[in-house]
Amino acid sequence: MTINIPDFSETRVVVAGDVMLDRYLFGSTGRISPEAPVPVVHVQETDDRPGGAANVAVNLAALGAATSLVGVVGKDSAADSLASILGAQNIECAFAIADDRPTIKKTRVQSRGQQLIRLDEENAAAMTGDAMTSTLKGALDGAGAVVLSDYGKGALADVVDMIAACRDAGVPVLVDPKGTDFSKYRGASLITPNQSEFEAVAGKSDSDEDLVARARAMMDELELDALLVTRSEKGMLLVEAGSEPLFLSTQAREVYDVTGAGDTVIATLAGALASGQNLSSAAALANIAAGLVVRKIGVATVTVGEISAALHERGQGGRGLVELDALLALVHEARERNERIVMTNGCFDVLHAGHVSYLEEAKSLGDRLIIAVNDDDSVRRLKGESRPINSLEDRLLVLAGLAAVDWVVPFSEDTPADLISALLPDVLVKGGDYKPEEIAGATDVLQNRGEVRVLAFRDGLSSSRIINKLDDE
Repeated sequence: MTINIPDFSETRVVVAGDVMLDRYLFGSTGRISPEAPVPVVHVQETDDRPGGAANVAVNLAALGAATSLVGVVGKDSAADSLASILGAQNIECAFAIADDRPTIKKTRVQSRGQQLIRLDEENAAAMTGDAMTSTLKGALDGAGAVVLSDYGKGALADVVDMIAACRDAGVPVLVDPKGTDFSKYRGASLITPNQSEFEAVAGKSDSDEDLVARARAMMDELELDALLVTRSEKGMLLVEAGSEPLFLSTQAREVYDVTGAGDTVIATLAGALASGQNLSSAAALANIAAGLVVRKIGVATVTVGEISAALHERGQGGRGLVELDALLALVHEARERNERIVMTNGCFDVLHAGHVSYLEEAKSLGDRLIIAVNDDDSVRRLKGESRPINSLEDRLLVLAGLAAVDWVVPFSEDTPADLISALLPDVLVKGGDYKPEEIAGATDVLQNRGEVRVLAFRDGLSSSRIINKLDDE
């Protein structure tokens, strides 16, 4: 499956549910307390992060989506901290202030990468009144999707009415469920239980086929459009009405902390759906995001750049033929990851082993290789009316398929000097007998503290020789 990253900046998603503050205390341990057999932690850093429904909102904002958050907080410093963090991320908050309960706060003590203890401050009684539903209704205009994030803390006491409001407004509503009573989520577009949560309601599944059958039965009973079961190291299962089940294998290579991974999944899923992607593509993108976030400590987010890099590494997207604007963004993201950009150019009309060897050597000089390719008119001006043999489209397609090549971009001028000046690679490479100062774009690259390299072609291999040999035959 080809996975594309949508333009999340064109979307708006509303999140409603149990808002909380996750506080992390990081420190070193070197001795056991004389008061009890527990380690003494010397706290060296405190980090406040939005949790629960607020973490879903933060994940959406990290992807670039316009995000509104509906929830309940208390009159306390935790609420102030939440408002400050969320405001800095341009998340529109519509909070009800409760007099009878504190802002939900979870404090985790971490040392040497391990969580030692968690302290919870909360009042999980159901909220009264329909303030949440009314606020949600007022936020639906212009929304591409709604996420209801249920942590069982009482904010979604009127979830039935909330789902109905979304349905009436024609807005897809995704639910991250809690507990064993899934009947209250009847009519949702999709729910995202993990496998333990799902089996606690639907019964233990003895096989993948049984899991799918139970998922379809639940969809029918609850009038759901789809159901996504997250399966830890087994990945995900998407069951959609009228479609074959989709099993997605796990993308995580290392797992440090699964805290908040479900928030990342439903946020990415909602953002992709709101951007116009179909459900299977959105689920595949959410699976990539989940594999990235579990490699981070604590509740965390994933950026479009990280997803793009992950897709690039897997050859599933974020590489190949690109337009200049997209290429500039990809290069910017690569530089933020401290990657070294290499660039070369040419006609590459009849690709041969010498080209492949040259491009592999060029790629070895850095992390990402860009090839600027002469369009058909510029090839004719350089090589004569009989060239090119292969069209620009075909040349780009072949180059994009090479393992050494990350991005290919066409240009129409006689030289790619303007293109090189716009991209300013770390290493500019040319093959042949050139002197560095003779290479188009070299001056700008050198002034930007880049490097210009001349690589030798393999003897006896050239496009002209191949063409002449064909003519002789």
